[in-house]
Amino acid sequence: MLNDSPKTSNALLDECKTLLKNASQVLLGKETQVEKAMICILSGGHLLLEDVPGVGKTTLAKILARVAGHEVTRIQFTNDLLPSDITGSAIFNSTSNDFEFRPGPLFGHFVLADELNRATPKTQSALLQAMEEKSVTVDGKTYDLAEPFVVLATQNPFEQVGTFPLPESQIDRFTMGLVLDFPQREFEKLILQQGDTSEMIKNIGEGLGSQKLKLIKKEIEQIHLAENLYDYILDLLSYGRNNFSTGHSLSPRSGKDLVISSKALAWIRERDFVLPEDIQELLPFVWGHRVGGTKGLKKGMNEIHRLIKEVSLP
Repeated sequence: MLNDSPKTSNALLDECKTLLKNASQVLLGKETQVEKAMICILSGGHLLLEDVPGVGKTTLAKILARVAGHEVTRIQFTNDLLPSDITGSAIFNSTSNDFEFRPGPLFGHFVLADELNRATPKTQSALLQAMEEKSVTVDGKTYDLAEPFVVLATQNPFEQVGTFPLPESQIDRFTMGLVLDFPQREFEKLILQQGDTSEMIKNIGEGLGSQKLKLIKKEIEQIHLAENLYDYILDLLSYGRNNFSTGHSLSPRSGKDLVISSKALAWIRERDFVLPEDIQELLPFVWGHRVGGTKGLKKGMNEIHRLIKEVSLP
């Protein structure tokens, strides 16, 4: 029988909470988004950030890399960027009289794909294998990527000039999608008075590092999710697929992402079991970008809120 009281806090959890608190002091007024983004990273997932320029998308990506204890590799996506500019390519070495592979910026732990939807679909597709298999194939040879490997992508609203819609196969590889939005007035005043965020990010802490991230993921995987909650997730999937025009985007992967992120939320809230409320809280973030598609994440999140009301709790 499960213990209904929160489990005893451990050192890893305490460290995560401290880093989360410090991170929220850099991106002011966005505690919810920072927490959800951290849950995505602890789940081992990729994160899509959608909003107008200048609201802190890139700052959040840098914060997450710092929390994880890794440097961020930034790729500025433009309409003239080529797939080989990201993955790397074979260069002829006159000394060895042979071609040798020179890895591109995709070979990093935390890859910031800035303004991803400004690149052409051909270039966007260079991320597909990397996000799914954590490897890259160039000229018939496959190269493994770093572990952990996380893509933190930002995209501008599709109504802006010079954007290309992300294909559904690309969108589905992102575990979560977040909208930052403009800050509330009191927080925006503090932001105007705020110093250099780059220095503030350095003061967040040393970060977790690869080994601790692995240990945390193992703990998260052990969190209990009851049988009736699996059925609840299946009910949500069924309703969305049958009642949304974009319901086909709710793949089995979207269900698995909801399971692991719900467990991560329970872990960060110091519980060894998932509540139905955990699933409901995360649904807009895990499925919103999938359902929204080219209509945008906000539209998708609104649809998911309707879904929550329509499907009964177990």
